[in-house]
Amino acid sequence: MPHSDALAPTLQEWIGDFMHISMRSLILYSKEKGLTMSQIGALFQIYHDKSNVTDLGEGLGITKAAASQMLEHLVKQKLILRLEDPQDRRIKQLSLTDMGYRTMEECIRVRQGWLDDLVSSLSADQKQQIAAAVKILIEKTSQLDQHPELER
Repeated sequence: MPHSDALAPTLQEWIGDFMHISMRSLILYSKEKGLTMSQIGALFQIYHDKSNVTDLGEGLGITKAAASQMLEHLVKQKLILRLEDPQDRRIKQLSLTDMGYRTMEECIRVRQGWLDDLVSSLSADQKQQIAAAVKILIEKTSQLDQHPELER
């Protein structure tokens, strides 16, 4: 359905800018830490949802063998632990070490740090207007997410 107003292109431009700045910060951070983007993706997945090797591979779109090999590097870097699942010893559960948690929290701060600069450049009135608009977007996005079967 074509958009008759400028909102969709404006949001697309904002998302593009947001992703560019956020990803640039993330890429620089990963290079500084000696981590690949796949490893960062794995750490994010483990950070948000402890998982096993199979789930992680599926989430990253890689084979179980590739996921296992990548995870071995993260174990050696002391960022994750592979532990036996108490219900099924054949399954290895993944969790972040303390260093892994610190790395992810730092990664998130780095990736989102530019937002502080953006917010500080806004007037109080602009902050209020944007906060109200973003709350509407969050609510509407949440409603879309609750009905994935609906055509968009």
